[in-house]
Amino acid sequence: MAGRSLLIADIGELVTNDDGLGAGPLGIIHDAALVAEGDRVVWVGPQVAAPAADDRLDAGGRAVVPGFVDSHSHLVFAGDRAAEFEARMSGSAYTGGGIRRTVAATRAATSGQLAANAARLVAEMLRQGSTTVEVKSGYGLTVGDERRSLEVAGMVTAETTFLGAHVVAPEYADDPQGYLDLVTGPMLAACAPLARWIDVFAEPHAASAFDEGAARAVLTAGIRAGLGARVHAAQLGPGPGASLAAEVGAASADHCTHLTDADVGALKDAGVVATLLPAAEFSTRSPYPDARRLLDAGVTVALATDCNPGTAYTTSMPFVIALAVREMRMTPAEAVRAATAGGAAALRRPDVGSLRPGARADLALLEAPTFVHLAYRPGVPLVSSVVRAGQASWVSSSGSSPTARM
Repeated sequence: MAGRSLLIADIGELVTNDDGLGAGPLGIIHDAALVAEGDRVVWVGPQVAAPAADDRLDAGGRAVVPGFVDSHSHLVFAGDRAAEFEARMSGSAYTGGGIRRTVAATRAATSGQLAANAARLVAEMLRQGSTTVEVKSGYGLTVGDERRSLEVAGMVTAETTFLGAHVVAPEYADDPQGYLDLVTGPMLAACAPLARWIDVFAEPHAASAFDEGAARAVLTAGIRAGLGARVHAAQLGPGPGASLAAEVGAASADHCTHLTDADVGALKDAGVVATLLPAAEFSTRSPYPDARRLLDAGVTVALATDCNPGTAYTTSMPFVIALAVREMRMTPAEAVRAATAGGAAALRRPDVGSLRPGARADLALLEAPTFVHLAYRPGVPLVSSVVRAGQASWVSSSGSSPTARM
């Protein structure tokens, strides 16, 4: 069907994320239609003015939103940490130490097992409306295992991130400088050709994470190798992550739970996206980020799942949207924009996260009359169908695993 045009007709409410096309910051058009040709949107507007197309899909008055852009996930792993979650729910504090348990399980798994698990999780994401996803390494922590993790990530997405600097590998527990040298040397050389981004867990409140000097060395080496920068910043307490992200021109600072006023100003001035991950706070009973402060300061905010086996084992962007509205004082419109256009900004991908002419034809059809229902009806599977760029047919919310890369 490549190259054929597709008319999506009878859209009750269309979120374009372009205020030049429709009402408000979401660019909403009511009683709308959309035409895609190949993998791109070529026309949006009122239903009564819709041009003819080769194929037609009827939205039946439902709301349509851009496909969600999940800009932070850790999908390449093996094992299960349900016992750790149960312990936290019984009062144990989260310290970041459980990452090493996942490292051991991931190293022991076959590449086929890792690939099957990543594909399963991407299929879950797609069924819930996510059409673009970033996937990190970080549970291998050897040269071979990190490269293998990125090979697996590359099977499901083009947005791959090298996170060898997730924590210090257990065999280097007494030699953190030796591990830093490995990450910025042989490991980076092996992994950079398979990655678009480099990331680091810059967290002084976790004993096995990276302090400011080490984090700067990781990011600097990655940038010199041609990778874009991302930073795990201020998750467990105040720290240097946000200011470091601004210093190196990172695309995003992620978590941002404990920011100072100076951090907020630095993110705004440097144009760094603040990617908030409220499922992690939900799953660790931690304070939520102050989204209202960031938005009011003019910082671009993204929402992402942080899908990982230890602290945010969810693939649901609608769940994240509901948390953002209920727990972080975002309006439904702000949350939906953060989950679409915000995620696109965090990945520096102007081709996704909107439904304007020229954008990729990635969209989600909601079993609801308006996008507000994503927060209004939490826990309900409202994404009934998904259209992905270049596909002239529905991907049902109960469909099989996708084979295309996201």
